[in-house]
Amino acid sequence: MKYPLRAGLAAGLAVGLAGCGLSNYISNYMAGESNATPPAPLVEFTPLVNVRQGWSERFGKGADEQFLKLEPVVINDRVYVAERRGKVAAFSVAEGKRLWETDTGAAIAGGPGVGDGMVLVGTSGGEVLALSEADGRQLWRARAPSEVLAAPQAAQGVVGVHSGDGNLIALNAADGKKLWSYDRGAPVLSLRGTSPPLMIKDRVIVGFDNGVLAALDLKTGQVEWETTIAVARGRNDLERIVDIDTQPVLRDGTLYVASFQGRVAAVDLDNGQILWNRDLSSYAGVGVDDKNVYVTAADGTMWALDRETGASVWKQEKLKARTSTAPAAMGSYVVVGDVEGYLHWLRREDGQFAARVQVDKSRLIAPPIVIGGQLLVYSSGGTLATYLLQ
Repeated sequence: MKYPLRAGLAAGLAVGLAGCGLSNYISNYMAGESNATPPAPLVEFTPLVNVRQGWSERFGKGADEQFLKLEPVVINDRVYVAERRGKVAAFSVAEGKRLWETDTGAAIAGGPGVGDGMVLVGTSGGEVLALSEADGRQLWRARAPSEVLAAPQAAQGVVGVHSGDGNLIALNAADGKKLWSYDRGAPVLSLRGTSPPLMIKDRVIVGFDNGVLAALDLKTGQVEWETTIAVARGRNDLERIVDIDTQPVLRDGTLYVASFQGRVAAVDLDNGQILWNRDLSSYAGVGVDDKNVYVTAADGTMWALDRETGASVWKQEKLKARTSTAPAAMGSYVVVGDVEGYLHWLRREDGQFAARVQVDKSRLIAPPIVIGGQLLVYSSGGTLATYLLQ
């Protein structure tokens, strides 16, 4: 099972791991403010673009305490959102109107995922719940091997579920019955989170806590290829953490993936061959556009890497210890959220600060989402809002 990195554990290990980026990471993400390195101060700059709020709604709270990356999903002009205490809702993208809301009564830990006409969530109690995309009514509930921290995904009649104990299971989208399972196991110690499955045509791609990225046949679960993104090294279980906890990003037949205390890599979708890699630790994940791969490193540093070669394009160090989200490319800018509820717009060409707004005072854990010309964000305090550039 996933080992919970509690405040006491992180604080006790900080001394033994002094000088190691791992202790600072665990303090910032897992231990709470009393043990954390203070976020880098906000830099002063002349805004290059104006930011205007579109709409804002309140929905749920509680993701911060559990460090749950409950990311909204946008499909067909609707935003689907899940919150820790069991509620799932649909909002219109255009105006933020609440279209439906369902109280599942469960402690939601992963989701939502959307596919095959369903909205899917996973729970701390090891369940998967399927709701109707149209009106939110419950379609079925199914058991998972353990806590589900990643959003379940659905395609071609199959629901992919990655549970915290290292199992990837496939369920029948019609009734939730188990079709197959693949057990990669889990290390003694790992970060709180798992990689959501990526469903691509007849495959499911998923990253595991041992640093392996795998592609399996969607219908049978047969392994098509496995690639090691990061190799565990170190003197103890903490130093050997090499989780892949974010969903790979697909662009033009290439998968871009990041691991903690490991590497950022470009992987060929067809055969799993590593096209290039960089030694760069990331838990938050990556963003990709037509030219670059944007990486939020574990220490908060922002990187832009050439998408074809992995070479460094720029590095922005003034967000250190701000526990920034994964980046999102928006026009001429890259956007990240941080621990104090701020959104930062950086220029894509050189990483310089272009704009900043504060969503609210709670941490932004879920990465912002670009929808056409606007940005959607969901804070751990329950603010769901859109922003536009002027």
